[in-house]
Amino acid sequence: MTLQRFSVLILITFLISCNNKKEQELTERETILLEREKKFADKEAEYELLLKMKDSIQLIHQTKDSVPEIKVWPDTLTTKWSSKMICRESNCSTYVIGDQRTEVWDFVSDSTGMYTNVLSNNQIKRVFRGQYLVNKIVLDSARESSTKNNIKIEVVLDDIKKNVIKGTQTITGQDNCTAKFSVELTPSKK
Repeated sequence: MTLQRFSVLILITFLISCNNKKEQELTERETILLEREKKFADKEAEYELLLKMKDSIQLIHQTKDSVPEIKVWPDTLTTKWSSKMICRESNCSTYVIGDQRTEVWDFVSDSTGMYTNVLSNNQIKRVFRGQYLVNKIVLDSARESSTKNNIKIEVVLDDIKKNVIKGTQTITGQDNCTAKFSVELTPSKK
């Protein structure tokens, strides 16, 4: 019986030692798996950080692209100009062919855009929104509504020289009548 007991004891020891070995292998595998999971979590955190950085950069570019550039008139236009306008065609009762008008035009720009102030007797009579294209200046006023008139004015200055700018002003009045004026601008002597 002692041999049997001894065999049982050896068998139990062997089984315990096998279990310990399996437990040890299992613990080692668990440790390796935990290290891999930690590395994966680190990579995932780095990836999330990179995504946030990419989104931030894209937002900066979108903001930069959406903020309009401040455009300014060329230096050659930044003086006041005397205008001489003559009515060349009209089907409006308020404008007669041959009518002449003189005003002072001032090309200005600020953070909101490019404008031309039209002055009469040193007071602003009208403000045009403006664009300076390659070979012409395009100005337009929003439709003016008041008790006296309801007009829209568009100006195209397409003959630009150092001391003379020429073009056409088209006025669309009430009842959609139109009047066209030739425009000639020269540097103001005032």
